[in-house]
Amino acid sequence: MQVTTYWAEHAWLDPVVESGVAVDVADGRITAVRTAVTAPPPGAVSLRGLTLPGLANAHSHAFHRALRARTQEGSGTFWTWRDVMYGVAGALTPDSYFALARATYAEMALAGITCVGEFHYLHHAPGGTPYANPNAMGEALIAAAAEAGIRITLLDTAYLSAGFGEPPNRHQQRFSDGTADAWAERAAALTPADHARIGAAVHSVRAVPADQLATVADWAKDREAPLHVHLSEQTAENDACLAAHGCTPTRLLADHGVLGPRTSAVHATHLTDDDIRLLGDAGSTICMCPTTERDLADGIGPAARLQRAGSPLSLGSDSHAVIDLLEEARALELDERLRTRTRGHWTAAALLRAATADGHASLGWAEAGRIEAGALADFTTVALDSVRTAGPPARLGAETAVFAATGQDVRHTVVAGRHVVRDGAHQLVPDVPGALADSIAALRG
Repeated sequence: MQVTTYWAEHAWLDPVVESGVAVDVADGRITAVRTAVTAPPPGAVSLRGLTLPGLANAHSHAFHRALRARTQEGSGTFWTWRDVMYGVAGALTPDSYFALARATYAEMALAGITCVGEFHYLHHAPGGTPYANPNAMGEALIAAAAEAGIRITLLDTAYLSAGFGEPPNRHQQRFSDGTADAWAERAAALTPADHARIGAAVHSVRAVPADQLATVADWAKDREAPLHVHLSEQTAENDACLAAHGCTPTRLLADHGVLGPRTSAVHATHLTDDDIRLLGDAGSTICMCPTTERDLADGIGPAARLQRAGSPLSLGSDSHAVIDLLEEARALELDERLRTRTRGHWTAAALLRAATADGHASLGWAEAGRIEAGALADFTTVALDSVRTAGPPARLGAETAVFAATGQDVRHTVVAGRHVVRDGAHQLVPDVPGALADSIAALRG
């Protein structure tokens, strides 16, 4: 067994920062962690800066990366943004989606992300005709993650209705399998890989009829797979659910067996006290996406109350207005400060936990997100000598990373013991900006 030793100048070993940490790696896992190692051992790979567990991006729509800046023209609403999104979705093929996702996932690696949860509902050809391989689009995403060097949980998404039983509109036809049973049959043919796991998602209570929610939930339960769902991102969803079913979306999900400890509710912005209790009692994770929620003017979700009720927190970049999990972590605290006009809702360690261990757990990778023996050898190093991070003492490395650093301060990213990003350069996708520009330009014809 070949052992590679990484020597971290400083490392966050939850909940503290230690200096001089040697991390032994073999077969993609950490075999030993040694502290107070004052200099790199012979042959060790040096990681200068603060080394963290790899970051987990728990909510991604890869094709939304093509929308960056386009949605900033004029004012608009979530619903006008959705119309622009449909245009991009309609232009994608398996080949063009692979190219865009590969570049987007490479951008994630550059920002220290080692695992992504891809909330995938772009299943079929325009008009809804299945490809010869019904999972061609999902398999393109799995292949893209492999080439970008990161792990993926493909959250294959049931999206059956335009809203509470209405048939899909012309844009949504390629999202729909027709019924939850047909969705389940197609999703069952997806194959996991060393870097890829398969989960499920309910797009929303708008998009999956109530009498079919249990089919999706049972599919995930039978496989012990993660189950994600967009929840109450917009008040319009709550109003429509109340009109259709006489209850909130959270109550509808609870009544149909969707909530539970393997479930992650994304956004959870507009909740009642009863909703918060239901989610907390179920132990469902809440995935907050602050940069998207502020970009689309969704509102500030009650994250602190949800966590106190019993829900772990994870973080996602969602629409990729920016791809920066450190910014997502910082925004969680700062948004709560703006709303309450008080400080200190989460420690830096708690915010890093949401971005690492709890995010990985929500994606079905419970063995990742920690720097300890037995864990997957996925970690990232943040520079402590940039214009943003220079000055604070190393013991405050966690605070520096969360409240001052950005994704541009990521110096190294290691996945399964392999350097994917070294000294700020992606080792598998040499020109990430060029790959992004080319793949996005191709969608504009």
